Amino acid sequence: MQERTLPRSVAGPAAWEGLPAEQQPHWRYHAEYLRTREALAAAPSLVTVAELDTLRRNLATVAAGRALLLQAGDCAESLAECMSDHTAAKLAVLNGLADRLAAGAEAPVVRIGRIGGQFAKPRSQPVEWHDGRELPVFRGHLVNSDVPTRAAREHDPSRMLLGYQASARVLRMLREDRLRRTAGTAVATAGIGSGPWASHEALVIDYEGSAIRTGPGGGSFLGSTHLPWIGERTRQPNSAHVRLLSAMDNPVGCKLGPSTQVTDLLRLCELLDPDRVPGRLVLIARMGVAHIAETLPPLVTAVRRAGHPAVWLSDPMHGNTVRTGDGVKTRHLSDLVDEVLACRAILERSGVHPAGLHLEVAADDVTECVGGKVSGEEMVQRRYTTLCDPRLNPEQAHELVEAWT
Repeated sequence: MQERTLPRSVAGPAAWEGLPAEQQPHWRYHAEYLRTREALAAAPSLVTVAELDTLRRNLATVAAGRALLLQAGDCAESLAECMSDHTAAKLAVLNGLADRLAAGAEAPVVRIGRIGGQFAKPRSQPVEWHDGRELPVFRGHLVNSDVPTRAAREHDPSRMLLGYQASARVLRMLREDRLRRTAGTAVATAGIGSGPWASHEALVIDYEGSAIRTGPGGGSFLGSTHLPWIGERTRQPNSAHVRLLSAMDNPVGCKLGPSTQVTDLLRLCELLDPDRVPGRLVLIARMGVAHIAETLPPLVTAVRRAGHPAVWLSDPMHGNTVRTGDGVKTRHLSDLVDEVLACRAILERSGVHPAGLHLEVAADDVTECVGGKVSGEEMVQRRYTTLCDPRLNPEQAHELVEAWT
């Protein structure tokens, strides 16, 4: 069977075509592949150039040390939860955490959700076992279903349209919430500490490539979200992910794990922020408490000396995942607190503004992480509802924010 190919207008610029792209779905032979991508390419942008300009100005304020940034939300969003009640609950948690951070730090806080598009997840293995059966691994609702059957786990490109439609509903609610929060704000302070804005990992190249739009000034922007980020598994300087986002006018983020080398990071910064524009680049350190003291300082120093005015966030979640005796993934709040405090201290010693936190947080009282009322690993499975990795509950997240401030 011949692979289905797109017309140039849908396939996008050649700059990233043919470059390595890890963690991609296998669906280009699917009967719905072309139709879905053409429909996405013709759909309205989910964000506006004016919104991106406002967010970039907000992030420039953060980079200058005059504000903080909180990025928080689900590990993997559920399509079924992209409705008004669930979204309102998630925004209430995000805004509550941001308000606490603002009060503790006595500074405005830009609030960004892992919301309105966080439907695709990189995975360490292509398969998983369920009740003794080997199945394709769940890769997020943009790609396949979490239902543990072989048919449900097939990669289905038509799910990209479901993801777009769900994102559109959520971003409408974010826009309404943002307008309510800024109503009556003085002109002198309008926009500072604003939000909520949407963000997600720009993982699936077929989806993100179909979301490219042209702004009024002729530049390209990603219409799928306000702040796309590149993950730890796809941040190679020669990757399609880096090349695609380097060509977009959105602010962009990049996760940095303990294997990050100074030379690779400087190349990444040069590709993503060649003009050294404040508010353009967010670097998200996810080292793990066991590695951060050794791995982070040379990276921070190198970026500062290279003149990139990056926003530095601490992600204490992804480097501190462990398994219980039953093999269930969890995280210990004590490790997360230790990492964010270490990250803050390293940044301050390096003469760089510790800009804030990147957290995976549920809107309800889950027991997926150990800490607070979840006193031990034996309690983890009582309310374990995540689609992928363990999240903090709101009480644990507030404790972490309080410790950071």
